[in-house]
Amino acid sequence: MIKIGIDVGGTNTDAALLEDTQVRHVVKTPTTADIMNGIRTSLKNILEESNTDTSSVDAVMIGTTHYNNAVVQRRALTPVAAVRVGLPASASLPPFCDWPEDLASIVNAGHYMVRGGNEYDGRPIVDFHSEDMREIATKIRDAGVTSVGISAVFSPLTAECEERAAEILREECPGVAITLSHDLGRLGLLERENVTLLNAALLELATTTTAAFVKALAECGIEAPLYITQNDGSIVHAEYAAKFPIYSFSSGSTNSMRGAAFLSALDHAIVVDVGGTTTDIGCLRQGFPREANNVVRVGGIRTNFRMPDVLSIGLGGGSVVNKSPLSVGPLSVGYELAQQARIFGGKELTATDIAVASGRVTLGKSSFVNDLDQTLVGGAIELCASMIAEAVDRMKPDSSQIPLIAVGGAAFLIPDRIPGISEVVKVPHGSVANAIGAAIAQVSGEVDQIFHNIGREEAIDRAREVAEEKAISAGANPSTIQLVEVEDLPLAYLPGNALRTRVRVVGDIT
Repeated sequence: MIKIGIDVGGTNTDAALLEDTQVRHVVKTPTTADIMNGIRTSLKNILEESNTDTSSVDAVMIGTTHYNNAVVQRRALTPVAAVRVGLPASASLPPFCDWPEDLASIVNAGHYMVRGGNEYDGRPIVDFHSEDMREIATKIRDAGVTSVGISAVFSPLTAECEERAAEILREECPGVAITLSHDLGRLGLLERENVTLLNAALLELATTTTAAFVKALAECGIEAPLYITQNDGSIVHAEYAAKFPIYSFSSGSTNSMRGAAFLSALDHAIVVDVGGTTTDIGCLRQGFPREANNVVRVGGIRTNFRMPDVLSIGLGGGSVVNKSPLSVGPLSVGYELAQQARIFGGKELTATDIAVASGRVTLGKSSFVNDLDQTLVGGAIELCASMIAEAVDRMKPDSSQIPLIAVGGAAFLIPDRIPGISEVVKVPHGSVANAIGAAIAQVSGEVDQIFHNIGREEAIDRAREVAEEKAISAGANPSTIQLVEVEDLPLAYLPGNALRTRVRVVGDIT
């Protein structure tokens, strides 16, 4: 099978062509202001340079930070109506109550409360009030709102209220885009609701972005299926990803970690990915990125969906170096490195210039940095090393020695020795580990649910069945699905032998 993985970063767009498990060719091109041009260029280059016929390509996997950037930069977001099913409970903290004001002013198209919802054991709080919901649907239609996020109290246990609310909305508001919270988040009403509203705000952008990806493939003559990478290091069909863009928020860093695991054959290690703008540090567990615990902030908003536990610092190959006082980053020249860095004839002193002057890497014209004071060069290199060492120490799971995999286009900034690290592993094609991680990604399915009055093994079996169904619907081959993570937690404060069970499975693409 021939697969092409593409990862669009802030500085470079990387591509890798793999035949089965062998890396046949890789390319690195500057990211363009219009990311589609960068993707088209990468596809064209890798096909031509590897002499690969488009008809032989079996799949294309793309990872992008497009959606995360939209939230951070407060752009291309669709106004969303929030519907919460939970009255008379949960009225004191309405939807959008904990959002940053500037973001809420863009996304909040009104919020509505409906009687209904469930208790922790699945019993109704009160009966769902269809008449109220129909009246709300009429208001949403009259306001011209095109996207709605629906959440209900304890909907991960039973989604009946959310589904009934959605049914009424579709009847009264034909064509409206609907996101249901039980499809996205875990337990925790506000955080799950926030994820739902963010996803709803990104649906229009996701639709246009996915269409542009498909068009880029068509223009290159590729008819293979398109997959989009996800936060947990897995992939899904482009059509599925367009419905849940929130799952692709941090796919760039997870692609690098999965690529690092593949290239090094290490399942347990620290991964340091130094790009052009930032350095991302994460921890591999069984070859997959360690997940963040519960609450994760996205654009200043509390969420609780699956996200990698990654620490990012403002250090990269394009980081600007200031001489007095000495500092490296967080300001970066980004994708303009080839125009602004001194080794390429520019006037900005960057971390890459410092690395060339110190002899760590050969790039551009080293004669352009021969005039740099060696005290400055040594001090800047030492500062970069200390920044990375401190971040690594924060991300280590414990005090034991553990290997570190160095990847990314600016991995030359990573020192050969780091306190608490058994060895620094540098791998072939490490500069495009992100694209390789995208190419090797599998399809996943996950469940996080509370079970009552059943044994532990039965709870895990039931959760696994649901997780496998989700993986298959996302494009996994049923015969290749395997269990990769199980977590169960008895809930002593709930009656009925309650057990919270989280299961994740992965499988190869069909």
